[in-house]
Amino acid sequence: MRALASLLEHEVEFEFVALDLNAGEHKKEPFLTLSPLGTLPIFQDGDLIVFGSRSIMRCISHIYLNPKTNQIYMAPKMQGIVSTWIDVEDHHFDPPALKLISELVYKPKNGLQPDEMTVASEEAKLAGVLDVYEEKLTNSKFLGGDKFTSADLTHLPSLHYLMRTLVKRLFQERTKVNAWCAAITSRPAWAKVVEMVVEK
Repeated sequence: MRALASLLEHEVEFEFVALDLNAGEHKKEPFLTLSPLGTLPIFQDGDLIVFGSRSIMRCISHIYLNPKTNQIYMAPKMQGIVSTWIDVEDHHFDPPALKLISELVYKPKNGLQPDEMTVASEEAKLAGVLDVYEEKLTNSKFLGGDKFTSADLTHLPSLHYLMRTLVKRLFQERTKVNAWCAAITSRPAWAKVVEMVVEK
């Protein structure tokens, strides 16, 4: 979803190549030539091959510049701020978010009860991160500055699932975070991603 959102934001034409994951095609040749670790997704454009959704997102935003939705700062210092918040999402926001999604979305889909202690622990971790975001967003509309960048886009997949759970209140309780969530989840490119994804 992250890579797809970036492609759509930058209006890059693409086509999907299906793999049979049950048959382990992503762990065999010729796929391993493209992604040596067998990780998904991958993006290929001629001799450019990038794997991993965050790497694809970063690559697309730098190579396929779109004047209408430019997510890159020409000033290195500002781009450094964007990179910092992409890493914050990866290392601090996403770990508790993914555990909460596992407990509150996937377990119930499989007829299992969430572990209440895990949920409480991960909510506390996420709340701490959101407190930092609230402070950051008092000085700018978006995490990377005053325009939407990959620092914001990278949060969208987890937000998509978290906002369907009781964890939504953690975002709503923080005025700046709540406004930021509304702004980034209402983008037309993200709406297209949500339409394209088949919920299972």
